[in-house]
Amino acid sequence: MNDAPLPFFGAGHDPGPSFLELLRAVAPHALPGAGLERLSSPEMPFEVTHGTTVLAVRYEGGVVMAGDRRATAGHAIASRRIEKVFPADEHSGVAIAGAAGPAVEMVKLFQVQLEHYEKVEGEQLSLEGKANQLSQFVRANLPAAMQGFVVIPLFAGYDHRRNRGRVYSYDATGGRYEELDFQTNGSGSVHARNWIKTGWREGLPVEEAIDLSLRALFAAADEDTGTGGPDLVRRIFPMVAIIDADGFRELPADDIAARSEALLTGPERGGYPA
Repeated sequence: MNDAPLPFFGAGHDPGPSFLELLRAVAPHALPGAGLERLSSPEMPFEVTHGTTVLAVRYEGGVVMAGDRRATAGHAIASRRIEKVFPADEHSGVAIAGAAGPAVEMVKLFQVQLEHYEKVEGEQLSLEGKANQLSQFVRANLPAAMQGFVVIPLFAGYDHRRNRGRVYSYDATGGRYEELDFQTNGSGSVHARNWIKTGWREGLPVEEAIDLSLRALFAAADEDTGTGGPDLVRRIFPMVAIIDADGFRELPADDIAARSEALLTGPERGGYPA
């Protein structure tokens, strides 16, 4: 049991519901990217593991988020089973691309931030407020990003105030941009985005949005060495999550495997790029 006293702040110094400001006050070493900015690429005796292609597609009832499972370190495959799509809270999710270690830590801190805000304020942040909070974590990582540890997430969720899904993208400085339809990120993002662009439409049903997301990842894997395609031998398939009025839920692996195999072996290969 931890018997350390709780931090006490004087007037004008209380960080309030901001977990990021609390870290700055009591544990600056735990901030996103802390310490990494002191490393420069020529001094690093190792290759940094990077997550690659992720995407978010808005459909009629919410948002589909998906990511391939490959991580690279230089020209080598660092992992074939990395997870890139995470719940942020009950009705929102984050997909990561960039330096994998700092990215996962940023997601964990962001999850704590949303819980911290709710406990301090007694209510949840709006979806736009959550997107703004994540931009602060990305901005806090900027010194590390300047040394090559870039983390650029995608954020999406279901907005109960507007009764629709919403998608947000970021840049390395913490700039936050709402996307009206879909967005992709990572090394294979251009190929995935071009594929989604050919099939997306307003009011897209969820089943079509899932298949479109899988096809986009398959297309990216065909063109980008950093993106992992479906592995029928090892049974490794993309991660896919749905966020709607009922919350965040990851689709079962068996479901994604069946969908992937159908797209790969259908009468016309399901639209999978030859």
